[in-house]
Amino acid sequence: MIPGTRRRRHRQEKVTLSDVAQAAGVSAITVSRALREPEKVSPALRETILRVVEQMGYVPDMAARALASKDSGLIGVLTPGLTSYAFIAVMRGIEDRVRSTDLRIQYANPGDGREDDARKLRFFYSQNPAGIIHVGLQHDPALDELLRRAPCPVVEIMDVSHTPAEMAVGIDHRQAAEAATRHLLDQGYRRIAMLGARWDTRAQRRLDGFKAVLEAEGLFDPDLVLSIDSYTSVGLGAHLLDRLLTAFPQADAAFCHSDDLALGALFECQRRGRRVPTEFGICGFNDFDYAGVAYPSLTSVRLPRYEIGYRAADLLIRATGDGRQPATVIDLGFQLIPRQSTARTTPQPPMC
Repeated sequence: MIPGTRRRRHRQEKVTLSDVAQAAGVSAITVSRALREPEKVSPALRETILRVVEQMGYVPDMAARALASKDSGLIGVLTPGLTSYAFIAVMRGIEDRVRSTDLRIQYANPGDGREDDARKLRFFYSQNPAGIIHVGLQHDPALDELLRRAPCPVVEIMDVSHTPAEMAVGIDHRQAAEAATRHLLDQGYRRIAMLGARWDTRAQRRLDGFKAVLEAEGLFDPDLVLSIDSYTSVGLGAHLLDRLLTAFPQADAAFCHSDDLALGALFECQRRGRRVPTEFGICGFNDFDYAGVAYPSLTSVRLPRYEIGYRAADLLIRATGDGRQPATVIDLGFQLIPRQSTARTTPQPPMC
C-alpha cells in the first residue's frame, strides 16, 4: 500500500459551491453573490445560505475562482498597521467589512522608500487581485503612476488632500491641525511647539496647517518644530519635550503628531515639575483609548479610523461587483476632543 493512501481515502470530500447551492435550494450564482455581494441578496436568503455554508464547512476554492473569474479574490493592503498602533482600528474595519464575503486579505508593510513600495505593489498586481488598499507614506509621481496603472480598483486611505489615482477615504490632515492649533491659541498659549517623528505625507499636511495658523498670528517659530526620523513612541515624546524645554524653556504648549508622543510629553512635564495645563498645554492626535484616562486627560484630534477601513473595503467590494468606479473621494471628517491637558484656568496675556 502506498503510504498515506488510506488516510486520503477516508478524508472528507471537499464541499463545493454546487453542494452548498443544492443544500440551500438556490443556484451556485446566488451562493456566490451572497458571499461576495451580500447587499444584492435579501437578508433572509443570505442568512439561509450562510447557515448552510457553516453547517457544511464550505471553504471557497481560490485557485478555481482565479481561473473562473476576472480576479483571484485577493485584497492587497499596503499599510504600516504592522508597526503602528494607529492603524489597528483601520485594519479591523477592513476585516469586518470583508468578513461576510469570500474575498481574502493580504497585508504588506510599507518600506522606507519608493522602490520598496513599488516592489510590493507589483507583487500584489502579479496575483491578479480584486483590489488594493494603499496607505502611502509619501506621495511620489512614480508611485502615483503605478497606482493609476493598477489592474484592479485602488483605494488610497487616511489622507484626502491629495488627488487619488482612483478612490480615497480619510480626512484632511491640514484642517485637523488648523483646528488643534486654534484651540491652543484660544486657551491662551502663545509659544507653541510641534513635536513629530517621520515626515510622511500626513505629518507634512499637519505641519502646513499648524504653520499657517501661527503665521497668521505672527507666532510661528521654525525652531519650535522638533522631530526625529523614527516611529512615534512614548519615549520619543519625552525625549523631544526634554529637548524643547532645554533649548526653549519659554515654550508653553506642544501639538504632537500622535498621542503616544503627547503622553511622553506629559510624563516629561511631570518629571520636570512643569504643571499641565497651567504652565504647559499638550494636544495629541488620533485620540487613542488611553488619551481620555491619562491624568491629566489628553486633548486630542479624533480620527474615524475604523470607519476609514470599513468604507475603503466597502468601496472595493462594490467596485469588484459593478466594475471600475469613477474617481471618488470620501472625507469622513475629524473631531477635536478638548480635555484637561489644554484646559488652562488662567489664560496668559498676549505677547507683545
